[in-house]
Amino acid sequence: MEEEDASGYRPAARWPADLRGVTETVVTTLGPNDRWNVAALGIEVHPEDADKPRPTDAASDGSEPRNDLGGDSGGEASGQSTAPPRVTARTWGRTRTRRNFEASGEGYVQFTTDPVDFVEAALSVREADGPILESAAAWARVTVERIGAGREDGTEWVEWRLHPIESVVRHDDVPTINRGFNALVEATVVASRLDVAAYEDQPLEDRLEYLRGVVARCGGPREQTALDRLESLRGQ
Repeated sequence: MEEEDASGYRPAARWPADLRGVTETVVTTLGPNDRWNVAALGIEVHPEDADKPRPTDAASDGSEPRNDLGGDSGGEASGQSTAPPRVTARTWGRTRTRRNFEASGEGYVQFTTDPVDFVEAALSVREADGPILESAAAWARVTVERIGAGREDGTEWVEWRLHPIESVVRHDDVPTINRGFNALVEATVVASRLDVAAYEDQPLEDRLEYLRGVVARCGGPREQTALDRLESLRGQ
């Protein structure tokens, strides 16, 4: 029988990717209108958990959820039994994600490298009919546990622990590093801090100007489309 972790939760799955530090993801949460809110969410692995080994099991083809013990859910263990690393996330302000976490206690954390999806998740109000984005290479359904709250520079935050209960890998792509995409992700963070009292706008605008240049030099057509979308959202 699978053991509970220290918090009393009984994880039923493991994360579909090796996580370290802060990983930028897209999370979908079910709103009161029965539609799925799409938002950006940085998830953090704590240092003491970052190097924990993952179980060895057969590679998932995306057709079946995977669990801590290897194989598909309900299968026999084929490798090392290892609890998932401790992963947390913070919501800032009274966002839709926070509201939905509080109401339903769960969401879908998705791993995507589509720059347009990421920009819209970070800077717009986007809703979908279903929880999984077409661009998601992998996803984990999580339950959330509120573990802390506070206020920083006038903004209320809530910290959540994320417990994976189902996970699927849909695409096993060869990873590449593109400076344009990385700059685009950074630009969404910078843009989200404009007009926030804790930050001065001019340094942020200067940073955005630099990042625009990186996207122009190093990004592809999809990154440029995402940058155009970022600029249009800023104007709303």
